[in-house]
Amino acid sequence: MAAVDDLQFEANPDATTVSIEDPGETPKHQPGPPRGSGREEDDELLGNDDSDKTELLAGQKKSSPFWTFEYYQTFFDVDTYQVFDRIKGSLLPIPGKNFVRLYVRSNPDLYGPFWICATLVFAIAISGNLSNFLIHLGQKTYHYVPEFRKVSIAATVIYAYAWLVPLALWGFLMWRNSKVMNIVSYSFLEIVCVYGYSLFIYIPTAILWIIPQKAVRWILVMIALGVSGSVLAMTFWPAVREDNRRVALATIVTIVLLHILLSVGCLVWSHSCVPLAYFFDAPEMDHLPTTTVAPNQTAKSS
Repeated sequence: MAAVDDLQFEANPDATTVSIEDPGETPKHQPGPPRGSGREEDDELLGNDDSDKTELLAGQKKSSPFWTFEYYQTFFDVDTYQVFDRIKGSLLPIPGKNFVRLYVRSNPDLYGPFWICATLVFAIAISGNLSNFLIHLGQKTYHYVPEFRKVSIAATVIYAYAWLVPLALWGFLMWRNSKVMNIVSYSFLEIVCVYGYSLFIYIPTAILWIIPQKAVRWILVMIALGVSGSVLAMTFWPAVREDNRRVALATIVTIVLLHILLSVGCLVWSHSCVPLAYFFDAPEMDHLPTTTVAPNQTAKSS
């Protein structure tokens, strides 16, 4: 039988020890990784450089061929919460926050821009017709005739602005991105999404254009122009600020001027006192005053 002195244990400092703790025991506080600065948190919220590298129509997420229905179905794959959140972001622009990175980049869609433009078309056309009716209400010589041409013309203008301007801007940014390094890039779908949601504020504004007071209409359009224009300016300024100073300012000024042209043009055109049918040879001109030509009279007798 071995002696007690022979049973000795030596502690090896290099050995790995395993600690078995009681499941009910609260673990001691362990130091976590150092927190980043506020700048890093903002960068994490807004995205990083890798998230800026997107393709046209965010094609890297689409696996179906472009001629299939499934390819375009993904552009409308958005829930109600996301749409409301983006509408809220377009109505309450936050200085220093990028609309694309905060609301759009995770899942750009065409559902919101399409229905916003469609609703705006009918809001402008209906408010224009009702406004002219209220202005001439009580006049015995006035005969109200709906001007359905305003719907088609408004649709052409609104959808052309919501698609052609983003297409031109996307092409310009891609061209400048090839010349200037470290420039923020947006996909075509993201730009269309920004323009579409920025037009939402004009829907309640167009409804309030029914008020037969020119001063009120101009105040409303200036408020809407300031809100939607600031969304566009704050969104696209990061994409051009690394470029030449003149080019960057000219780009933002052009974006704002086109937006002003759309806003003022829709107000002036839809609420013009002269009926639209006056400029066309259409049946709607029947209510306009006409002059009757007397039959040829015989020459005075000498």
